[in-house]
Amino acid sequence: MSGRVFILLWSSLWFSCTSHKFSAEKQELNKAETITILFLGNSLTYSNDLPDLVAKMGSEQKKKIKTLQMAYPNYALEDHWNEGKLQETITQESIDYLVIQQGPSSQADGRTSLLDYGARIKTLCDKHQTKLAFFMVWPSMQNWSTFDGVIKNYDQAAKANNAIICPVGKEWKMYIESTKDYSYYGPDGFHPSLEGSKFAAKIIFESLFE
Repeated sequence: MSGRVFILLWSSLWFSCTSHKFSAEKQELNKAETITILFLGNSLTYSNDLPDLVAKMGSEQKKKIKTLQMAYPNYALEDHWNEGKLQETITQESIDYLVIQQGPSSQADGRTSLLDYGARIKTLCDKHQTKLAFFMVWPSMQNWSTFDGVIKNYDQAAKANNAIICPVGKEWKMYIESTKDYSYYGPDGFHPSLEGSKFAAKIIFESLFE
């Protein structure tokens, strides 16, 4: 075999292998382009369309985020679990992140629900390669004295289930205590204002991706 023929064959083989590598990398990149997040909760999630705010924040950061939402008035994790739509969606859809919340949960029954149903949801997520995140919420202004209990119980639920914590409530409390600005609360003193939801979206986005 002449040197020229050998060089041509070697070049052809190198080009073929390199093209295959680039093609595989491109396929992997395309596969990772869209991140799907399912939000599970109640009115603290659907107020001001929090999931959409997170998606828009992703767009600003060059991340393509698709959001799904299961959020209904006064729902706790137990209600979602017993309804069964969560299990069906996690099984049928390709969900990258599941972000869950219920009420403030500062009392014993709320803590039990976070831990118990949080554990059931974590097992479901692990089975389907979905990352679980707890969206720590806040109490009403009227129940401000329970704030430390909210923070403690959400922190413990996330740690017990080896899940991500999105410490919105903790950051919310720190902001208000340092500024005396209560504008994150809406008119009813519990549900978030638009600014409050934007703040929550920022903390959730940073907790998931930064």
